[in-house]
Amino acid sequence: MARLLRSLLFVPGNNARFIEKAKILTADIICFDLEDSVPTEEKKSARNLIKNVLTNRSQYRAEVYVRTNSPTSGMILADLAEIVQKGIDGIVIPKVNDANEITKIEKILISLEKKRKLKPIELMPSIESAAGVVNAYRIASSSERVSALVFGVFDLLNDLGVEYTKQAEGARYSRSKIPIDAKAAGKYAIDAIWQDLNDTVGLKQDCLVARNLGYSGKSIIHPDQIEATHRVFHPTPTEIEWAKKVIEAYSLAKKKKKGATKIDGKMIDEVHFKRAKTLLDFITS
Repeated sequence: MARLLRSLLFVPGNNARFIEKAKILTADIICFDLEDSVPTEEKKSARNLIKNVLTNRSQYRAEVYVRTNSPTSGMILADLAEIVQKGIDGIVIPKVNDANEITKIEKILISLEKKRKLKPIELMPSIESAAGVVNAYRIASSSERVSALVFGVFDLLNDLGVEYTKQAEGARYSRSKIPIDAKAAGKYAIDAIWQDLNDTVGLKQDCLVARNLGYSGKSIIHPDQIEATHRVFHPTPTEIEWAKKVIEAYSLAKKKKKGATKIDGKMIDEVHFKRAKTLLDFITS
């Protein structure tokens, strides 16, 4: 699909000031976080804050996602009950260990979407454990609404009992496997964060490694990381060609007063058109 997934910027879901600043940021995805950056006692207020923010979705330049708590946390049902509403583009599910977890979440989403008259919401499972790495292909293939796998290096290393280094030697196999599994399932892969905000050179080098492994982009934790990340993850010729086909086909469909059409057997609609236009705008700017 025609899609820019160069940057997935995590924004603490309990920080109103950061959430407000995110409106003008040029990351491809702004992801409000309900998990690691939010203390347990602030989860409820963070859900309410994000719920209110989603009503102003049009004010954000980027796609808007939310990262819930993990399937085993006991909190994901409460998360979904608040954030599944008009204004959300997708959900990052952290610490996914197997495909059954996605299947259960999808059933909940279907019910909420039906009640609230919403289109299917995308999912990005985050692979952060040995079990998740082993099951990555099945997780990526578990649902059509899964658009990408996200690699989470720190929890994986903790699961393996390995110390973190900037080169992440202990996660080398896992980091290489995830984009292969994602690609085999027809999905994207987004690399793990670069923790050192002061090491821009290291960030660029890490992005190059990720791109050469097959990742489409990178998770980031600060707006200052956007520019360097975007420079490395430039759209491929295949993505550019697909974007052109999407714009041409959808423009023709609109003239015929159709809300959707097909390209190469795949259904496209307004969302795909907007993403294709963003991609082409980027390469011509």
